[in-house]
Amino acid sequence: MGFLVIKLGKKWSDKENVYQVNILFFPRRFSFFYLFHKDKSPTILFSPLILYYFVLVIIKLLNTVDVKVGLNIQFEILLFLSYQKDSPNMQQHRHHHAILIIMLMLTINTATTNANGTTREIAIGVILDLKSSVGKVSKICIEMALRDFYQTHNNYTTKIVPHFRDSKNDRVEAAYAAIQLIKDFKVSAIIGPQRSSETDFVVDIGNKTRVPILSLATTPSLSPKENPYFIRISRTSSSQARPISALINSFPWREVVLVYQDGDFGTGFIPSLSEALLNVNVQIKHPIVISPLASDDDISNDLRDMKTRQTRVFVVHLLPKLASRFFKKAKQAGMMQEGYAWIITDVVTNLLHTVDTDSMQGVVGVKPHIPISDDLKRFKERFKRNHSSQVINVYGLWSYDATYALAMALERVGSATTFQLQQQKQQQPVTDLDAIGTSKLGERLLSEMRKTKHKGLTGDFSLVDRSDSSYEIVNIVGHEDKSIYLWKNEKLTNIFNETAIRWPGGSNQPPRGWEIPEGKLTVGYPDMGGYREFIHKDTNETKPKGFCVEVFEAVMKKLSLPLPPSYKYIPFPIEKKTSGSYDTLVEQIYHKKYDVVIGDVTIRADRSSFVDFTLPYTESGVSMIIPIKKDDRKNAWVFMRPLETQLWLTTCAFFIYTGVVVWVLEHRVNKEFRGRPYKQVGMIFWFSFSTLVFAHKEKMISNLSRFVVIVWVFVVLVLQSSYIASLTSILTVEQLQPDFTDIHDLIRQGDKVGHKEGSFVAQMLKDMGFQDDKLVGYDGLQDYNNALSNGSVSAIFDELPYLNLFLAGHCNKYIMVGPTYKSAGFGFAFPKGSPLLPLVSKALLQVTENELNNITDKWLRPKADCSEQDMVSRSGRLSLDSFLGLFLIAGVSSTCALIIYLFIFLYENKDMLLSDGSIRQKLSAIATTFNQEKQEESKQAPTDDNNNNLLVIEDNMDNPPPTPEHHQASDDDESEATPGHDVVEESRH
Repeated sequence: MGFLVIKLGKKWSDKENVYQVNILFFPRRFSFFYLFHKDKSPTILFSPLILYYFVLVIIKLLNTVDVKVGLNIQFEILLFLSYQKDSPNMQQHRHHHAILIIMLMLTINTATTNANGTTREIAIGVILDLKSSVGKVSKICIEMALRDFYQTHNNYTTKIVPHFRDSKNDRVEAAYAAIQLIKDFKVSAIIGPQRSSETDFVVDIGNKTRVPILSLATTPSLSPKENPYFIRISRTSSSQARPISALINSFPWREVVLVYQDGDFGTGFIPSLSEALLNVNVQIKHPIVISPLASDDDISNDLRDMKTRQTRVFVVHLLPKLASRFFKKAKQAGMMQEGYAWIITDVVTNLLHTVDTDSMQGVVGVKPHIPISDDLKRFKERFKRNHSSQVINVYGLWSYDATYALAMALERVGSATTFQLQQQKQQQPVTDLDAIGTSKLGERLLSEMRKTKHKGLTGDFSLVDRSDSSYEIVNIVGHEDKSIYLWKNEKLTNIFNETAIRWPGGSNQPPRGWEIPEGKLTVGYPDMGGYREFIHKDTNETKPKGFCVEVFEAVMKKLSLPLPPSYKYIPFPIEKKTSGSYDTLVEQIYHKKYDVVIGDVTIRADRSSFVDFTLPYTESGVSMIIPIKKDDRKNAWVFMRPLETQLWLTTCAFFIYTGVVVWVLEHRVNKEFRGRPYKQVGMIFWFSFSTLVFAHKEKMISNLSRFVVIVWVFVVLVLQSSYIASLTSILTVEQLQPDFTDIHDLIRQGDKVGHKEGSFVAQMLKDMGFQDDKLVGYDGLQDYNNALSNGSVSAIFDELPYLNLFLAGHCNKYIMVGPTYKSAGFGFAFPKGSPLLPLVSKALLQVTENELNNITDKWLRPKADCSEQDMVSRSGRLSLDSFLGLFLIAGVSSTCALIIYLFIFLYENKDMLLSDGSIRQKLSAIATTFNQEKQEESKQAPTDDNNNNLLVIEDNMDNPPPTPEHHQASDDDESEATPGHDVVEESRH
């Protein structure tokens, strides 16, 4: 019951009579201010007429929600309006107050009369399987809800009268019950059915008759968007997919097996679970479908199939009755032991008391999280006290809260609407539904129900959005479920102070998630004797040998397994003239004949559709080998080949530049660099190019020129050595050239080409444009040699590992040419989604970094002396880039020496620069001075062993006297000293 009280509150101002007027409408409160003055009418903020309309609106609102208005409102308003009745101003407006009092009293009396009227009974239908636990408990909870509701809401003018019907777990019975309830009892709404298969029929009836259906069905296929009169009062099964995926993602499990029940109940759960698991990189492997009518033998067969697979994590989505049978058989099959992980959905955890928990020890499940409240505790106590034979479940709690919401919505609709079914306008009804017509109440009732929210036993209850929910992760221990984690707001947290889950077998260690069945791997490999280095089996051996086998076993040793697995190698013959043999070999994994396939199996996109490959462990690509021939052509200009054109030009330029720099440095002090202009030019070229063969004999007088020559001679030495080495290689090494390098030449000429028998390369060649009759398959590397030698084929196409091994034994006969076509290389093939795959790929990386080179050296490195194999390629020409550093050093050295010399020369002749002449005169004087021989003062020479002074005299005379060490100058009156000799006089004392 609600109350409305209007009373005068506290005084808000000392200067003016301002009071707060409180309108108390439990559980709400409205306040406004009424201002009184001593000399004025109390109409400053609210006039009496405005106050009347305001109270009228409040009373109208109260009528809508059926809150009784007591006579105390009259008393309070009378007191309020008679306040300060002795005031002169109040006396003046007494007639206004009297009119207001009369109008309010009339309105209040009207509201009170409506509240005390008779109660209308509204029929609703309830369709449940009254023999099931959910049906029995839901029926009890609906009855308790109606009883509790009207005890606390005895002022309501409407009252629900439920009509229960038993669906008998039959969709036809449920549909018939719905039609009967609507037709005979004119029900305004139907609660139920509880199963999705039954609800599907009843919802269609509700949509046609506009009767809301409040169902416990959990299947996502029943959508309120497509069925406007369907209201779900439970949680959809898809809402538990995310907490299940969060639980699985908290462990190192990358794949699970889904066991689900055939029908809408099971199939509707798969899409949401698959999406949630894919978001955390977990795959559903080998889903198992179990029929509700499956026999124990059928279940045992499914369990045996599950046991032979590597995955040991199972998600079970079965109804309780079928789930109980399933876990009994799983325990008998030895699958409730250590190493297995079982996860069940909420349909079993909500009804755990109905299944045999002895066979489910260690199972983990999810169930809706219901906050504990005092109301819920008291309700459970009453339920247990009055119905001790039943166990309360969450479906009963949802039914209780939904009944509460329905009663509230009907009360808001019932005061203004009659409960009738409107007949459709047609002369002869075609079906019973056509004869029933549609509900006039349905549309408005549906709207009110969607707006209804209240605090229920399960928390904040709403009929609109049931997706925002939290779940508990529980562990079945004994006959109870122990809460471990709480999933809320997309997070999995431990708020129950539980440290570990007890898994099947009693272990607290999480299962690894996969096992090798029976501890033995069945390994398939290609049986083709022509490629023994990769894989082969000798007659007296029990297992194969080769590069691929050693890599595989090295990888498996790297796995951190409790017990190393044993291997059972099974050969697969590669048939002749069958291009799909390797594809057929890989397909055997899909047919469960092999657990893994090793060998020279190439990773291909089409094969990846039914198997998974590890990372490649060999180089990838497909190329072509062809015979090579000698280049007998003679070239008169072969000596020009060692250096590229840029290097030739740069070298010549530096020869000239170095000669010029040396001439400048030696011209004034060295007679050998003086003379007529044409002789000086000749000296420049002679000196620079003579350094190429180290034939220069001119003595350097200047230290700067000595420095320049030393650097340049080093550069010439490096150039000369490189040139000689390159030219020697060109002239002495046998030049080998391929016949052709373009695959299109082979196609255009119609040449035959070879490939490995049974390889994908054959199809690749067809895609390139080769005709079938131009392709020849071979069984081994020796067949390649024979075919190329006798001209059966013009080229061989194969993968790089084969070609490199082939060329290692035939150094100078064949060459690999043309582009390399991409391929993925060799890899190990595993079943799709195998849990071993990521571990093997990780171990393969470790082997690649450490042991693969040794294994490759043992099996694939050349055993013959192929030191001359590199000579097959064309000798490379020397480029400028290789000597750029040397030229840079030589250029900087020469330039620096030249700059230093010019600076000293100009400093010594600075008088010329400072003279008053013109620039032309200054330059002419400087040039004249530079052309003159430099005169040096005689310096005392060091003494010899006899204490005689030796004086080195620089001969600057144009006509020196003839001596035995000198000769007469030529006709041009200019003497020339003999190269390499000094003029020495003994100074006597």
